[in-house]
Amino acid sequence: MSSLNRTFFNEKHRDLGATMVDFGGWDMPVQYKKGVIHEHLSTRKHAGLFDVSHMGRFIISGEDALPFLQRVLSNNAAALEVNESQYTIIPDDNGFAIDDAYLYRFNQENYLLVVNASNREKDWNHFREQAEKFNDLKLKDQTFDMGMLSLQGPESRKIMNDLIESGTLPIPLRNNLSEVTIAGAKVFLARTGYTGDPIGFELFMDKDEAVAIWELLISKGAEPIGLGARDTLRLEASLPLYGHEFGDDPEGNPIPVFACPLARFAVSFAQQKGDFIGKNALSDQFEALKRITDFNYSDIKALPRVIVPVAITGKGIARAGCEVYRDGTLVGFITSGTMVPCWTTKGDGIASLFSDSDDKRAIATALVDADVVQGSKLEIKIRKKMSTGIVVPYHMRAEAPPFARAIMWDESGREIKPENSDSANMAVDGVAGYGNLEQSGTSVIPTQAQTQNQVQAQTQNQVQAQTQNQIQTQTQNQIQTQTQNQTQNQTQTPTSLSPSQSEEKMIALIKKAIDNTTWRQKDCINLIPSEQTASSFARMLSIMDPSGRYAEHKKVKAFHDHEVFYYQGTEFIAEVESLLIKELCTYLGCRNVESRVVSGQMANSAVFSAIVDYINRADRKSEQRRIRKIINNHILNGGHLSAQPMGALRDFVARDPMTEKPAVVNFPVCKDNPYRIDVDACQSLIEIHKPELVIFGKSMTLYPEPVAQIRKMVESAGLSTIIMYDMAHVLGLAGPHFQEPFKDGADLVTGSTHKTFFGTQRGIIAGNYDTEDVQFPLWEAIERRAFPGSVSNHHLGTMLGLLASTYEMNHFKDSYQKQVIANARAFASALSDLGMPVAGEKADGFTHTHQVILDVGYAKGAEVADFLEKNNIIVNYQATPEEEGFTASGALRMGVSEMTRFGMKENDFQQIAQLIHDAVNGRKSVGEKVSAFRNNFQELHFCFDRSEHLSGFMDKLSSLL
Repeated sequence: MSSLNRTFFNEKHRDLGATMVDFGGWDMPVQYKKGVIHEHLSTRKHAGLFDVSHMGRFIISGEDALPFLQRVLSNNAAALEVNESQYTIIPDDNGFAIDDAYLYRFNQENYLLVVNASNREKDWNHFREQAEKFNDLKLKDQTFDMGMLSLQGPESRKIMNDLIESGTLPIPLRNNLSEVTIAGAKVFLARTGYTGDPIGFELFMDKDEAVAIWELLISKGAEPIGLGARDTLRLEASLPLYGHEFGDDPEGNPIPVFACPLARFAVSFAQQKGDFIGKNALSDQFEALKRITDFNYSDIKALPRVIVPVAITGKGIARAGCEVYRDGTLVGFITSGTMVPCWTTKGDGIASLFSDSDDKRAIATALVDADVVQGSKLEIKIRKKMSTGIVVPYHMRAEAPPFARAIMWDESGREIKPENSDSANMAVDGVAGYGNLEQSGTSVIPTQAQTQNQVQAQTQNQVQAQTQNQIQTQTQNQIQTQTQNQTQNQTQTPTSLSPSQSEEKMIALIKKAIDNTTWRQKDCINLIPSEQTASSFARMLSIMDPSGRYAEHKKVKAFHDHEVFYYQGTEFIAEVESLLIKELCTYLGCRNVESRVVSGQMANSAVFSAIVDYINRADRKSEQRRIRKIINNHILNGGHLSAQPMGALRDFVARDPMTEKPAVVNFPVCKDNPYRIDVDACQSLIEIHKPELVIFGKSMTLYPEPVAQIRKMVESAGLSTIIMYDMAHVLGLAGPHFQEPFKDGADLVTGSTHKTFFGTQRGIIAGNYDTEDVQFPLWEAIERRAFPGSVSNHHLGTMLGLLASTYEMNHFKDSYQKQVIANARAFASALSDLGMPVAGEKADGFTHTHQVILDVGYAKGAEVADFLEKNNIIVNYQATPEEEGFTASGALRMGVSEMTRFGMKENDFQQIAQLIHDAVNGRKSVGEKVSAFRNNFQELHFCFDRSEHLSGFMDKLSSLL
């Protein structure tokens, strides 16, 4: 006992009754009184606190710190900015792992490398030997001077926020870092961990502050967790452990680094990394891995076996070293295995929650022949008896924070879903928003309508009853017609007097569509900012004859850019398209509009494709280079999905050779208001990165974008940067009351035409290029990438509807835009006055757009939105910049534009604020009040529906259907 090292928390472990063991030369807790199963489950549902101060901690500094790290580590240390970290391997010359490690960069001056406790001395000696090749390098072992704790699990975020006195949590993406103060002590925080939980932190502090911080974490609800549960948690997440997935296999052969799936993230062959230890051997392994991925098992000597997750489907628990067979032939060994507990769940999808019951399953990882693929059935020798297993893709998923969820598999490799899961019905429900349409048409009762009968006004029930009577009458007429036909033709087989099965389905669909439309249009207050009701004329025109027709066309240079149509009968739609472009140019104050794209996403894709085409215009033979550097709004800060590398931008942005990530840099935001771009910080960003494209626009948008300021910056830097503004959410506010993008210096504007712009569901691209402009070829490329690049049939019917809406927008825009902004500000202020936390600056009216963002509590967004829907208020839950994703959403994103068009004004939105307050804070049922209130706002404004000059035309249009 006396020869073992002790962490700073040793006495605390013993006071808590921990079972202590020798682990890598350290006296460590393997479990506490409640045991491993309890600790595992507690971490997954609450928050587990791990003493990880036994791990080695080395500080690397000096001018040669980066070159040294590039040589001794497998990953690209040059990719790390301050406040970033990365998983890495310490390789030997033969491509095997001396150890795996984590590299942190908390400041500009040095790096922190964390290694495994059992390998600390071996790693240190290796580094000291390599350090002799560098002149200005300092290595310091801080293991006995720096405390290290790990806080993992869904409640860890709240615990940390309760303790932080200054500073903030790292931005909610894995591997990000920050510096905070807790109880007066400086603490370095990392969004890293070894449990697979989507939310978790590792804390580094001075040894003298360590115990006090441990006690504070315990006082806030963190539960101490021992090494036993740490192992089951990491195994469930399929994370490697040195001595099992790295090191030597059970036959004594070293395991190649790329046998571990995480190696693809931990090894870099970036050009600027240069040569490093084991590079050639690792490169051979990587080439073999690529062949294996393509199911090509030739020339894989460098990587004969790989590590895979295995679900044990037979009896017994597989342990490390158990032999693995396929069809009676030995193919490998278990590297790690045990029985792992997990929480059962209740509910489906976003409403899925952990129950109070738990389950257990035997799982493992195995080092097996490379041709053992997912779904392969295996035999595992457990204590001289053969059990069964199957190769699965994973044991757990963590992409739905705040929880990590166990995934179970049956003996056929099919995922076992919870008994209460109803995926099939959920898929059908999405058709109309009510119940299961596969039920009998004559007996079906709308599921959602059942729920809402208690909260909807009696007027809706009367409308539904009248409609059902009409449908029944129509059905009886059909039956009478069938009877007459039978009488006329006695040789035909008699037909049943009841509707056919297909007719029943049609009746069900019609009834549900009526119910849904009545509910949405008559009884609900719709506050989703990305939705809008088009006018009656716009909707009716959208289903006139051009719908379903084709009108492909393009400009032909030989005909002096005359538009050539490939179909006949298109004269009318050609006129419509020409008029639409003219009206949109008038609205935006620009020269060019491409109106054929049918969504904002398609508009963005067409622009990105056109830019790639444009920058490669001088070289049509080489592989087309992508856009080298882009600045945009990060999705966590409200940026549009289509302008992200995970969205439409993916295929058009280059890889940054330094970071090996998509060459996208995000706008910095103000520390006190993440919804505003920090304009002053953009100057150096532009000078350093020299972007070819800047993308403005957000889906969570409260303010105008600093287009004019950034235009000035790129011009002063001598750059020919293209500035694009995705106005999807604020297109209907373009003008002097909000922002005039082309006057501010935007080159291109894209957007959806069915949000604040109250048209049909389409998209547009706008530019302001004269034919003599040197960049006019970019506009020509945009037109080419619209057609034939993006669309063939460009939905001609909705183009008619959009033209009607644009006429209305140009006529009513001044009064409409003023009212929208006034309503949003009144709504936000009323919510704030009721004590509800509203995003934005109170002194500045909270918002300059149609949007209001309301904080309802971490990970409560979906639940609150669902409750409001049951009370006839429809909102959109969203994650704020501080939250980890949509499943952890703690905010409601609301917009006033649609209800403004139904005649609501400032006082009305103050009443809506009160209804929301009563529902959210008071958990009161306000559905009847909402329906009664909405009954006062049934007519659409800012349109020509009630124009006396257009009276009678609706009947003429209807008569053509």
